[in-house]
Amino acid sequence: MLKRLREVMAEELGAQERLDKIVRHIAANMVAEVCSVYVLRADNVLELFATEGLKPEAVHEASLRVGQGLVGTIAATARPLNLDDAQSHPAFAYLPETGEEIYQSFLGVPILRAGRSLGVLVVQNQASRTYREDEVEALETTAMVIAELIAAGELEGLNRQGTGLDLSRALRLVGSPLAEGIGLGYVVLHEPRVVVTNLFNEDADKEIERLREAIGRLRISIDDLLDRREVAKDGEHREVLEAYRMFANDRGWVRHMEEAIANGLTAEAAVEKVQSDNRARMIRQSDPYLRERLHDFEDLAYRLLRELVGRPHGPLSGDLPGDCILVARNMGAAELLDYNRDNLRALVLEEGSPTSHVVIVARALGIPVVGQMQNVVSMAESGTSVIVDGDEGVVHLRPVAEVETAYAEKVRFRASRQKQYEALRDEPPVTRDGINIDLSMNAGLAMDLPQLAQSGAVGIGLFRTELQFMVAARFPRPGEQERFYREVVQAADGKPVTFRTLDIGGDKVLPYIQSVPEENPALGWRAIRLSIDRPGLIRGQIRALLKATAGRELRVMLPMVTEMREIRRVREIIEREVEILSSFGHELPRSLKLGAMIEVPALLWQLDELMAEVDFVSIGSNDLFQFVMASDRGNAKIASRFDPLSRAFLRVLRTIVVKADEHHVPLTLCGEIAGRPLSAMALIGLGLRSISMAPSSIGPVKAMVRQLDAGKLSEILLPEIARPAREQTIRELLTDFAGQHGILY
Repeated sequence: MLKRLREVMAEELGAQERLDKIVRHIAANMVAEVCSVYVLRADNVLELFATEGLKPEAVHEASLRVGQGLVGTIAATARPLNLDDAQSHPAFAYLPETGEEIYQSFLGVPILRAGRSLGVLVVQNQASRTYREDEVEALETTAMVIAELIAAGELEGLNRQGTGLDLSRALRLVGSPLAEGIGLGYVVLHEPRVVVTNLFNEDADKEIERLREAIGRLRISIDDLLDRREVAKDGEHREVLEAYRMFANDRGWVRHMEEAIANGLTAEAAVEKVQSDNRARMIRQSDPYLRERLHDFEDLAYRLLRELVGRPHGPLSGDLPGDCILVARNMGAAELLDYNRDNLRALVLEEGSPTSHVVIVARALGIPVVGQMQNVVSMAESGTSVIVDGDEGVVHLRPVAEVETAYAEKVRFRASRQKQYEALRDEPPVTRDGINIDLSMNAGLAMDLPQLAQSGAVGIGLFRTELQFMVAARFPRPGEQERFYREVVQAADGKPVTFRTLDIGGDKVLPYIQSVPEENPALGWRAIRLSIDRPGLIRGQIRALLKATAGRELRVMLPMVTEMREIRRVREIIEREVEILSSFGHELPRSLKLGAMIEVPALLWQLDELMAEVDFVSIGSNDLFQFVMASDRGNAKIASRFDPLSRAFLRVLRTIVVKADEHHVPLTLCGEIAGRPLSAMALIGLGLRSISMAPSSIGPVKAMVRQLDAGKLSEILLPEIARPAREQTIRELLTDFAGQHGILY
């Protein structure tokens, strides 16, 4: 049958004629009295596109909604139906125009591509019978051929209703807004699928041998991963790879691919077919554990396809389109930096959260991000036109002209607004009642430095030194660190820079340092804890900072502080390094200030001791919120469940503000809530006078500050957060206040 189909595909035929020939060949080869193809339209209706055995006049006239009848049920569930008495099935729907009432047995399979149902392929017989397993397999394989016809656009325009097909319809997908901005462009998959164009084999034995050799290479690559020193010890990371090895050796998975080859497919097409079947099951699966296991099989299938075609794993090198919208399940911060920023317009993630590192880096680069976009990798095809709305968390795939026009206008409006912000760059961030608010920027990479002048920030309130280590292929040498820090302070041109010492560990793993398996890494051996236990790390960094800031002010901030003895231990290290450098005649900073981040809730009961121990403090609102609310910021299911503007969290922040004022200790806040005008307004109402944010946020926040009467806001906000929770949330209260006073947020 596949041999005849290959010949039909090679003939120069019109689309309808080709489809008519295909159903005739299927009916003849399967000894079926009926063979029909239903194709899913953009209006969620399955239209009869071709038939052998039913009334010819029903073609392009008969239709069923998804979920209606046997055909609609197959499309909705992406599962085959094999029935010896179709009319007794509860989902059976009678279409009088087709003349199918005389047929009892029924076999229907979904036409799948990337796990999506594009239509249904059906065979029927008058006699009651159950179709054999090999017949089901053959029909599924044939459905894959028809899926390629649909994907190639050959069937567009055949239907008489004028409605486009589902694969080409515009989709509006809703996720979570992770970084503001609008991006218009074309899809580039972070790990692009291998497009299988050679579907039919000439020699099944040869293809099975190719498959087995590729599986052998795949298994060796996984064994190599397990033999690496960094995964040699037991732990969750090793269990994941052990599961990969188990799946790679799964005989059932291999057998399904070999059966597809035996039915006439090439090795690549067999992998694609089994992968598509697995993906369809994954989409229907509600159990998170089973979904993750099916994701493992999908990842293995991608690796196997690359082995077969000789393509390296990971994103392809080469030129990106001028307007690139990057689509990925998830990715690391370093992987994002592999792409040319000039071409990158937006990022779409199936996973991700506001404080995941790739999102933080994207925000620093001014790249809009939408996350928690379920199954977007399966629905997006490379080259597809797309609009990403990072303000609303919406993605438009294949947008209609009206939507494109509306967003083009929105982009022009944003550009106009940005010019207004640029005009404020040199204006002071002073409220209407005369209170100055220091607006600093967060940074961590050399590419961030030009934005210090462009944004009008008063300085760098948080320089994440670990990003230099995360994007490096090896541990940066002391001389390299020193040169990098000197570039930072020179670029600051006299503006203050607060360097945070290495905040590695937890979810910030350096590939060249052996990590220790932990059950809960966010609460484990990370940041200052790791630095104290491995003092060589912090000594080298402190020495590089001291030398790089010679003759200037050095501000060092310690992350993840829990106890005062941690600060004292680091102070001892700093004093020792100062002594060593002095003895060798090195010029030292003209002043040195040591600060601590308030991220661990335990510090809330040590604020008096903390203020006496340090020169300044900074609230790390991302981690503090995570720990106060017991809400893992990397968990997509709860990342947006709790509001940073809740009464409970604002009370925590107010407590810190009061203590800092009592002790006359400078206080700032560096976290995601500082970068949104509405939440920044709340921080000012609480009494904060210094906040640090992404460079792109400074313009909008400054515009808000200059419209705000901070005294009036505090009079309303402070009594309100002290009251028990009421029907009106703090966010609603702030929104009302902004509206009443004409404040843009």
